[in-house]
Amino acid sequence: MAARPPIVVHPPSPSGGRRVTAHGNILGLAYGLGDVYEFLRRAGIPEDELRLDDPETVEWRGGDRTTW
Repeated sequence: MAARPPIVVHPPSPSGGRRVTAHGNILGLAYGLGDVYEFLRRAGIPEDELRLDDPETVEWRGGDRTTW
């Protein structure tokens, strides 16, 4: 069984925004890519080490990074 990506951006909610989790911990509700980067920075993951289009690192559910 393949390992799941440590970061998950969940489907857009009916009220707007997408929940972001890292290793099962909720980081926040993102309304755009800037929010995702900020949540991950606060979690100790530097932006220059993160590729949001890498499926081994980030799982996008309910659309890709252009879906909000």
